[in-house]
Amino acid sequence: MRQEPFPAYHVFDLEHWARKEHYFYYTEKLPVSYSVTVPVDVKILKAWCRREKRRFYPMVIYCMSRTVNELEFLRMFRDHAGRLCVWESVNPCYTVFHEDDHTFSDMWSYYDPDPDKGYRIIAEDMEKYGNIQSVKARGGQPANFFCVSMEPWFRFTGYAAHASGQAAKFFPVITCGKYEPAYEITKDGSVKEKLQMPVSVTVSHAVADGYHTGLFFKTLQQEMNRFGQMD
Repeated sequence: MRQEPFPAYHVFDLEHWARKEHYFYYTEKLPVSYSVTVPVDVKILKAWCRREKRRFYPMVIYCMSRTVNELEFLRMFRDHAGRLCVWESVNPCYTVFHEDDHTFSDMWSYYDPDPDKGYRIIAEDMEKYGNIQSVKARGGQPANFFCVSMEPWFRFTGYAAHASGQAAKFFPVITCGKYEPAYEITKDGSVKEKLQMPVSVTVSHAVADGYHTGLFFKTLQQEMNRFGQMD
């Protein structure tokens, strides 16, 4: 079996970080993670997928991947020596659903920032590994990953994912729900139609505060909206 090189990363400059005190407080005194759910407008992305004949779920995974890779605090981890580090890039680990027995499998894909390449890698991996009915459909998951999944059966306003009995993990866990039409009254009194999808992100308070979570949702919405400017 081909041995993959260990993912690239660098040790974070903790001494000059404004959040140094917060980091130690939320790792040593109060290890805690938190979840935030926000409705994200996927109308532009959905229309682009329909026009370009792209599957929606792989494109959502791509958008999540590009967003996470743009934000350093979502790529943080601790190495074996306990040092705070940052991956140069992270790969999506996601779930696929099996219609026949209503179970799911977990798999992953390498991240590529290019929309065409990034989508193709994920879509082809789904075709290759998606029918393997095991908790882990694809082995060899790299150390540099984050989690994303889709729950298309229902809309939710809150979602929490916490792993008990384990040391704090810094990678984000992202969960998307059912998208539904929504309407907004603008300042000029007109009605703006949206297609809202609930997105929940669970992060460690050691590496992210409310400001950072807000930055994640702002970046994600911008990432999805940019497909409206593509030919």
